[in-house]
Amino acid sequence: MRKFLSFAATVGLSSCMIGQAYAAEPVKNIVLVHGAYADGSGWRGVAGILQKDGYKVTVVQEPETSLADDVAATTRAIKKAGGPVVLVGHSYGGIVITQAGNIPEVRGLVYVAALAPDVNENIGQTRSKFPAATNNVIKSGDGFLTLNPATFHNDFAADLSEADAAFMAISQVPVNEKAVGGMVTEAAWHAKPSWYAVATEDHKINPDFERFMAKRAGSTTVEIKGSHAVYVSQSKAVADLIEKAATTVE
Repeated sequence: MRKFLSFAATVGLSSCMIGQAYAAEPVKNIVLVHGAYADGSGWRGVAGILQKDGYKVTVVQEPETSLADDVAATTRAIKKAGGPVVLVGHSYGGIVITQAGNIPEVRGLVYVAALAPDVNENIGQTRSKFPAATNNVIKSGDGFLTLNPATFHNDFAADLSEADAAFMAISQVPVNEKAVGGMVTEAAWHAKPSWYAVATEDHKINPDFERFMAKRAGSTTVEIKGSHAVYVSQSKAVADLIEKAATTVE
């Protein structure tokens, strides 16, 4: 009997050690969520770095028709990833990951020049306390929003080439005003660790507003010199932050 108990204890200890070792493994699934007026192609540089470093990357293409639709698209991508995930959002994508990030597969959140609302918060009203450098939104008759192509380079992507910014301007994804006005019912950053990249030269979201949201969420924060399109212009710095998150969470 003593031999059996000793054997069982040894097996139990070994299983525990294996479990602990597995839990300590860094998360290898990254899900990237784009923001308003853009699509997933802007993540190409970040995705390439992450893939080279051994991560499995999924880029969500949200329809931008409503917050619920975008959360559903993101949730599908998380489930398809097939394991624990670090969830990353840029700009409006921050609202999406704040809601979608509540499911168990998500182990950490990374905000990149992103909105990080609290529960039932009117993010527009909160944002108005930190005036943006520009207000170049054009509203269509059916409730979709785009940015003025004439000022897109300066407002959204000042540190990209004129040609790249011009293409982003003409290939915008119109976002429904119901999407950007949507409210989260459960803010994942209350329960899960988060990281935040502040774009110090952002003309679309005031960098001070970004700092406010990062501090409120208790995010590990870095400041990156870049425009609102910092995920494109400074892809290495953004990828480094995502990898830091992935190696920190269990």
